[in-house]
Amino acid sequence: MIDPIDEYVIQQLKEYDGKKLKNCTKEGLDLEDTEDEKKKKEELKASYEPLCKFIKEVLGDKVEKVVVGFRLDNSPCVLVTGEYGWSANMERIMKAQALRDASMSSYMMSKKTMEINPMNPIVLELKNKIEKDKSDKTVKDLIWLLFDTSLLTSGFALDEPTQFANRINRMIKLGLSIDDDKIEEEELPPLEKDAGDAPNKMEDVD
Repeated sequence: MIDPIDEYVIQQLKEYDGKKLKNCTKEGLDLEDTEDEKKKKEELKASYEPLCKFIKEVLGDKVEKVVVGFRLDNSPCVLVTGEYGWSANMERIMKAQALRDASMSSYMMSKKTMEINPMNPIVLELKNKIEKDKSDKTVKDLIWLLFDTSLLTSGFALDEPTQFANRINRMIKLGLSIDDDKIEEEELPPLEKDAGDAPNKMEDVD
């Protein structure tokens, strides 16, 4: 349901055929679980808490919080909005309005919550890398790449497309084993002859 009219219809149509409608792009999506499933999820949340805190530190105010989510199947992470704010689709529609109310945008645009998928191999490897070395220079780039790609897949617009492109290029260089330091050395012009080796022109004048 991605047409503009859908956003307005669903605000009034709360249920259909006796079933309540729930927006899966917003937080608070609860699925019925058995006691064993609930226990397993709590254990996963506890083990991934350090990763969630670190991602929040890296992203700063770009996200309100980072939590472990279980709505995803294959994707490593997703960005969801507050239960009572605009969805990503509604935010996109309102931004396209030429005469939109800026004051309404300020409080209706929900802060984003990042939900990571603990079953995804990318998230698992990221967790392992952080446990070994938080200062790994590729870790922050990976986190920002995950954030930017989840922006796109969740229906939001990129705030800084150029930064996103630069991170992609760095990852490509890393995949091709290209050393940036080596490139910079090759591009530098040759050093000029030391001024001390040249004859002193002042002495010639004397």
